[in-house]
Amino acid sequence: MLAKRTSLLVVFVTFLSGPMRQPSHVLAQVNEKSELATMIASMSSAVLSDDQKARFADQTWRNLRARGDMVNRRDVTNWRGIESRDAWDRMREQCVKRLRLALGTFPERRVDLNVRITGSIKGDGYLIENLVYRTRPGFWVTANLYSPARPPKSMPGILIVHSHHRPKTQGELQDMGMTWARSGCLVLVIDMVGHGERGEHPFRGERDYKKKDSNYRWWRQDYYFRFDSNVQLHLTGESLMGWMVWDLMCGVDLLLSRPGIDEKRLIILGAVAGGGDIAAVTAALDQRIDAAVPFNFGGPQPETRFPLPEDAELRFNYLGGAYWEGTRNLRRTAVDGFLHWAIVASIAPRGLIYAHEFSWDRDRDPVWKRLNRIYEFYDAEQQIDFTLGRGSVRGSPPESSHCTNIGPEHRLRIHQAFNRWFDIHVTAEDEYSGRREVDELRSMTGAARRELKPKSVREILTNDVQANLVAVRKRRHGDSPADRRKEIRADWSLLLGDVQPRGEVEVLTLDTEYALRRSIVIERIALQVEADIVVPMILMYPRSGRKKQLPVVVAVAQSGKEQFLRERSDDIAQLLDRGATICIPDVRDAGTSRGSRGDGNGSMSYYALFFETPMIGYRLRDLRAVLQYLRRRDDMHQKFALWGDSFTEPNARETDFQVPKRVSGRPRFSEPLGGLLAMLAGLFEDDVSAVYVHGGLSSYSNVLASSYVYIPHDVVLPGVLTRSDLADLAASLAPRRLRLDGVVDGLNRTLTLDDVRSIYEPASKSYRTVSPASLSFTIDQADVAQWLLSPHASD
Repeated sequence: MLAKRTSLLVVFVTFLSGPMRQPSHVLAQVNEKSELATMIASMSSAVLSDDQKARFADQTWRNLRARGDMVNRRDVTNWRGIESRDAWDRMREQCVKRLRLALGTFPERRVDLNVRITGSIKGDGYLIENLVYRTRPGFWVTANLYSPARPPKSMPGILIVHSHHRPKTQGELQDMGMTWARSGCLVLVIDMVGHGERGEHPFRGERDYKKKDSNYRWWRQDYYFRFDSNVQLHLTGESLMGWMVWDLMCGVDLLLSRPGIDEKRLIILGAVAGGGDIAAVTAALDQRIDAAVPFNFGGPQPETRFPLPEDAELRFNYLGGAYWEGTRNLRRTAVDGFLHWAIVASIAPRGLIYAHEFSWDRDRDPVWKRLNRIYEFYDAEQQIDFTLGRGSVRGSPPESSHCTNIGPEHRLRIHQAFNRWFDIHVTAEDEYSGRREVDELRSMTGAARRELKPKSVREILTNDVQANLVAVRKRRHGDSPADRRKEIRADWSLLLGDVQPRGEVEVLTLDTEYALRRSIVIERIALQVEADIVVPMILMYPRSGRKKQLPVVVAVAQSGKEQFLRERSDDIAQLLDRGATICIPDVRDAGTSRGSRGDGNGSMSYYALFFETPMIGYRLRDLRAVLQYLRRRDDMHQKFALWGDSFTEPNARETDFQVPKRVSGRPRFSEPLGGLLAMLAGLFEDDVSAVYVHGGLSSYSNVLASSYVYIPHDVVLPGVLTRSDLADLAASLAPRRLRLDGVVDGLNRTLTLDDVRSIYEPASKSYRTVSPASLSFTIDQADVAQWLLSPHASD
């Protein structure tokens, strides 16, 4: 049913035809043109009614969560079909296989670890070796190896994964290393990627940033900067989890290389706050590990409220939640079925301690029931145990057992299980603490750094990306524009996921009004593109003198239609003056469609990774649905000109980007969504005749050029640099007209024209073969309307 209503979402659709001279319908006076621009800048952008606002509030997040709920229901059904060991083994095999693929590309063969001992400490009954080992060419792990002062003939090996709170030198980690070393174990504690000595930022202490009242928290910067490394890894088809797991698997190699190690007594422990995730994945993939202790992973979380409901088996969130830094949000988890509980269960029948930082509802936890059933399949009920603490994450010590890694209270049951399984005899009375200063445990000394020249994550990725893009472009050299377009469309389809609109879109409401003495028609349209997704948009055109033979100009930006009206009123007025039709939509989670969780770097974008389609793919689907709607209107021309814009101010060239995370006054992030969507829609839609981009991203490769990332996560396209880059996307648009204006780099700085031309040389080569004049690079944002209309001046 079509309802009449006043609300606004901006979609720019411009019909461009007629000569460049002033059309007869345009008011001749300059002040009347200014009046039109003033009207546009001040008009309301509202489209949705109050009822619709309530119905579609947080629509993107609710849509994703609904998909997650479907996954949970399917998981319950699938689990009920697992009634034997054979059935579980088949499920586990698929789970582990798909998990490994999701992590990225593991090195084909292990490099020589080239272990270097850079220092040692003799303690009371133990020895600490400060060492480094290599896991990839140029990539070094810093670690502390705790060993008995008098090693026995046979020693268990223990690998401890620290939390995202603090690195390998934290006190609880030292306590465990010393305690188990004194009991006859080898204990390896490494700095995870981006942490401790491997941090890729300079903010190590209070004195490293002195701006007052900035809310600077130096002890959290390792955790915060994981965002940047994770984005860079995602772009190259890798993952932070995958690189961390590989470091740990090489750590197992190191333990096995030590004299006296017992290869049948290898244990991995994962601390609270992120360590348990990595430990569980490592144990699931590496069968050499004989037991695992993953904290806070697979089942109820510290935030879970107890007691669980009686029907927890049906209502439990098996898929898990979304987390900002993303080691937990693995690509395609939901569609490929390696849910967190299944990763933990894949450790069976090896030893498993199901570990919880706080209190836990053992009787109603459905994951605990599943785990026990699986161990029964193997007749290995004695190989599963648990440990827990007190209180909740919302409480305070001593009522709640908060810890930084693994606290003494949590270790009590761990000691008991290790005694039963591996003859490691430690009691509470045997716990030892002789904590050392951080500098005493430093592994990458100045001399070692000078000799080994360790590389950062981005340096390694950059080398690989450059080599890959050279090979890809060489393979495409000589292809016709049509063949190149076909290949790139296929490649990007794999990256973007499901971007096909969902059948016929439905107009929920369309309100028509007239402005400026009834000379301008404004349509406020609520377009339902999916069952639970609405795209609000504004359609504007002159009431008389409208030139229907012109292509429709559709404008899109992260900030949405409201900003378009405010910031681009002069350009819009010029288009209307020339008889154009303008359509401005707010695709999901942009502009007024942005929900309460739409911060661009938040958990929603990470949650989308659970599925086959990243956030940018969902937005492209919405934009294509808008084009579908416009095509079916009899009063619209069947050609489109796409306008992707950004309204965020670029950072100055001299900007200091060496700024901590989550402090006031940080440099601005770019907003490249509009330009990306315009180019992508041009790739997929054959009736797009022109694409104009302002403030777009120069290349995904450039995001690797710095240790600091200033693009929002919701424009990250995992794996894009394994196939091509934005210059290749631009090349695929030839011979259609393409203008790139005010292009910014990965730090949101406007590039010079020479830099842009260099980056986009692959596109220039493509255009030179068919239509050199159709590709242009500018930096001044001048004459946008004229550029959009100029090819049709003689129509």
